[in-house]
Amino acid sequence: MTTPRVATVAPVPEESATGKVAEIYADIKRTKGIAFVPNMWRVLATNPDHLELVWTRLKALMHPEAVGRPARLDPRTREIIALAVSATNGCAYCVNSHTAALRKLGMDVETLGEVLAIVGLFNSTNALADGYQIEPDVLPPLE
Repeated sequence: MTTPRVATVAPVPEESATGKVAEIYADIKRTKGIAFVPNMWRVLATNPDHLELVWTRLKALMHPEAVGRPARLDPRTREIIALAVSATNGCAYCVNSHTAALRKLGMDVETLGEVLAIVGLFNSTNALADGYQIEPDVLPPLE
């Protein structure tokens, strides 16, 4: 029987991970409070340096408490932003991942629908403003 294809490269299985990859896998599971290493990380592990770079950035921004940095945004807000960008970029993997994270954080389906409706609204209005090349008339303060 053929194993289903996960990506354009063969992911690094947890049981065969060694060295830096094994350490990062353990950190991913510990930081995210999950029992398995998601496909994204197993695929990135085909290049251990890239895995380390992406995980370090994600951990610092999505899990600042885990690196001893006070968070300015709460976990739910961070996940909403990640979901909005993922939906806008058309990344099904990320939409599913961040939707699952939001559901784990207690978001119900009606709230999820409201988030996605706002994402869709602003994708539309942004395209209109950009298409018409409308000059901004409301600017944020500089301080």
